[in-house]
Amino acid sequence: MATSVRTVTRRIITTAAPAADRPDSFNPETLERLSAWKQDPEWVREKRRLAWRFYGEIPMPTTNDEEWRRTDIRPLRLNQIVPFTPDTPTPLGGLRDTPRWVQDTTAGGGDEAGLLIHRDASLAHASLSAEARSRGVIFTDLDSAARQYPDLVMSHFMTEAVPLDASKFAALHGAFWTGGTFLYVPKNVEVSLPLYSLTYLSGVERNSFGHVLIVADEGSAVTFVNEQLSNGAEDAAQAMHAGAVELYLKAGSLVRYVGLQDWGRNLWNFSVERAILERDSVLQWYIGALGSQLTKANMEVALKGPGARAEMVGFLFADGHQHLDHHTYQNHLSGLTGSDLLFKGALRDRARSVYHGLIRIHKAAQRSDAYQVNRNLLLSKQARADSIPGLEIEANDVRCTHGATAGPVEEEHLFYLMSRGLPRHEAERLIVDGFFDEVLQRIPVERVQERLRASVIRKFEA
Repeated sequence: MATSVRTVTRRIITTAAPAADRPDSFNPETLERLSAWKQDPEWVREKRRLAWRFYGEIPMPTTNDEEWRRTDIRPLRLNQIVPFTPDTPTPLGGLRDTPRWVQDTTAGGGDEAGLLIHRDASLAHASLSAEARSRGVIFTDLDSAARQYPDLVMSHFMTEAVPLDASKFAALHGAFWTGGTFLYVPKNVEVSLPLYSLTYLSGVERNSFGHVLIVADEGSAVTFVNEQLSNGAEDAAQAMHAGAVELYLKAGSLVRYVGLQDWGRNLWNFSVERAILERDSVLQWYIGALGSQLTKANMEVALKGPGARAEMVGFLFADGHQHLDHHTYQNHLSGLTGSDLLFKGALRDRARSVYHGLIRIHKAAQRSDAYQVNRNLLLSKQARADSIPGLEIEANDVRCTHGATAGPVEEEHLFYLMSRGLPRHEAERLIVDGFFDEVLQRIPVERVQERLRASVIRKFEA
């Protein structure tokens, strides 16, 4: 049975965490050097130390754990990962100053209310429209926010949404997080244009531990696009991303959150993401997963207040030997709440996907309405999709449905297109385009739709 990302089984140990093979890997000394380089305020430094303690107490997940039974991380060499490199990046004037491969693949470059560019562990560019700034919107890197707005950040950062002990990798992130994005939208403020954050890694051995923290105050509305990129081949040295996303939606707020990852094929991606929805708030959450060698992502919406509603829409396209594992949790804590999830994936070659979803309706969540569906398209005989939807209902006046499908392209559909003169390869691409159209049409940013459609084409050309 799936569990919340906040639930862990902890094994208390009396000895220190095992020493790393490299002096610049994960250990207390590296943590202190990182904290000094980032000029952390004392509260951040103490939080890092507490997270490191939790990391030592929480056992490494194995395939004996139900949530990890289909995802084997034994080949990951944590002792070879360097958490940070203390560079001071040259400031960028915008996306035009990023490498060509970033410009060619990113969804950025359009009209936006603000833009942050993170290169490796540091902020390289920041801009925010005068209108948004005048209305009290805060859009900056998390390092600066922790120093400039300590009360606001401290009361939300890795507290209720993603606590330090949420999981082994959440604790590792809490100890070694480097940079990230902080967004605060004041009460009754609507930001009409999207805010955009891009993180890219400048080298194949660079690693990412970025954090996203969004606080949408009462009655506010915002669209936020978060994109993560790197450029490593499958046979390159291992790299790693251990990240977290925290979304706090106060009463009556509306957040459209678009998260895209296109990590290089040498990168192991671990992410814990959770949204807290208060009364009458609305979350529209869009997920695009294209890259990484292995992904293990936990995503939860916690519907705490009556009238809260969440929509989760996922897009996944894997090829080669990629392994993408997504765990979603629709957690109805209050009555009169609603959640709607659609997750679609296409797989080629020997790629594998794992989808594990749970809808939980608590006793107090009467008259909740929840829907969950996962559909997978297998484009080769070697591709594999595991889909495990689930329900856990403790109330008696609810409406809940779920479903899952996996199968190849229908030969009749291919025959129809090929009889009209299309080569098989092109016919298959059109079918996949149509398969994903239901997902892409729901994404509120047109250039993100275009970015994902272009990614489908690149996957086929590869």
